[in-house]
Amino acid sequence: MKFVSRYTAHQPDENFVVDYTLSEHQIWQCLYTRQEKILPGRAVNAFISGLQLLKMSRTHIPQIPQINEQLKQLSDWQVKPVAAVISSEAFFTLLSQGYFPVATFIRSQDDLDYITEPDIFHELFGHVPLLTHSSYANFIKKYAKIALTFPKHDWNAFLRLFWFTIEFGLIETEDGLRIYGGGILSSYGETRSCLTSDASLRAQFDPVSILRTPYRIDRIQPLYFVIKDFLVLQQIIDLDFANILSRVHELGMFPPLYEPDNPVNVKSKDTTC
Repeated sequence: MKFVSRYTAHQPDENFVVDYTLSEHQIWQCLYTRQEKILPGRAVNAFISGLQLLKMSRTHIPQIPQINEQLKQLSDWQVKPVAAVISSEAFFTLLSQGYFPVATFIRSQDDLDYITEPDIFHELFGHVPLLTHSSYANFIKKYAKIALTFPKHDWNAFLRLFWFTIEFGLIETEDGLRIYGGGILSSYGETRSCLTSDASLRAQFDPVSILRTPYRIDRIQPLYFVIKDFLVLQQIIDLDFANILSRVHELGMFPPLYEPDNPVNVKSKDTTC
């Protein structure tokens, strides 16, 4: 079934500026403030450093030109406004060109703790800070270029590996296990649970296992893959994806670790703004 967004992206003006409402800014402030409090000791240090370097507003949704002006000084990446949902081809094409797609809507109060589609908080707060880290940023661009060299029927596999790394990846550090996946870093519920919850499994990074692992976008992840350091992302670029995909096809998919049509409730009474 084709995914249909519940949100409508804002249309920026000719200067790529969006006129957000007061209530939308308040949602951003709530999300930013909550995440800023719980990420120390959970997020990888490179993310914390990137967030500080970008100097994003805590009280107002940043405008695309503001973010791009900051990024010019810190990396060779830019962000680009997109509709709520874009195709795999558009996604990989933008990344391959050094543009990180940013949906221009922000979640509603009902979706504060977990949202099933990427909003502007997920993109700007969850991903952009690590674009200031060269290994992370270089991996995304090169990985997208590789994906585009494969037939369209293989793109879901490349999206799957992206999901278990850039979106929901964990990393080993000298200080212990930390989060680098933007899907976690922008989610209050998952940030608090992913490192310690007995309801989730944590496994060492293995590309064949990742590509055999089913996932859902509408629930807390039951399994996270852990990389030893950011150099692993660079090593992924050198993988023989043709052979890996052939092996995955031969072995088939693992049984899902979640109950069908039984999404995890990530909301709690103490998390409203």
